[in-house]
Amino acid sequence: MKSSVVYLKTDQNVQVLNKKILLQDVAEIYSSDNNLIKEIGNTVLYTVKGNKNEILVFSVMKVIGIIQKQYPDIIVQTIGEPEFIVEYKIPVPDKKWAEYIKLIFVALILFFGSAFTIMTFNTDVSVGDVFNDFYYLVTGVHKSDGSIVEIAYSIGIPVGILGFYNHFKSSRVHDDPTPVHMEMRTFEENLNNTIIKDSSREGKIIK
Repeated sequence: MKSSVVYLKTDQNVQVLNKKILLQDVAEIYSSDNNLIKEIGNTVLYTVKGNKNEILVFSVMKVIGIIQKQYPDIIVQTIGEPEFIVEYKIPVPDKKWAEYIKLIFVALILFFGSAFTIMTFNTDVSVGDVFNDFYYLVTGVHKSDGSIVEIAYSIGIPVGILGFYNHFKSSRVHDDPTPVHMEMRTFEENLNNTIIKDSSREGKIIK
């Protein structure tokens, strides 16, 4: 009899809301036998104890061991991470108003923080003096009030920001990630790698 082959794909980080963590919650399972996929998917990987949020680090060997203990004739092929993080989050009611408050709060911090940064930069490098010298070089006259240089600079900053983030064009074909999105993903990857390495050094990986 030919042994069945099961393919598992594990991501670096997954979130679960149920204390009873099933294999289908942490891995994508593929096999030519659909019934086998359902049976393996409903197998319990781990049961969270206590009533608090937890971060658990598993070795993929734990998953393979559970499957082959139940189905010894199955060949398991893994695709993805050798260790992965499972974050158990206690289910909480969805509060839309709280999300809107957070959004407004973050937007205000970014707005005033960016304005302060720009003003500090302009003062530090004496942008006003540079504009005065530039105006004199071009026109031969010392300016006393605001000029086209300051106006163009004031317009150019917001236009440059909008162009840099590239998320304000109705004709865009693809929803390209912004630099903020890319930095967030880099931060998440570094955080996950640190959690996995720390768990490995401390012997906390569930194998």
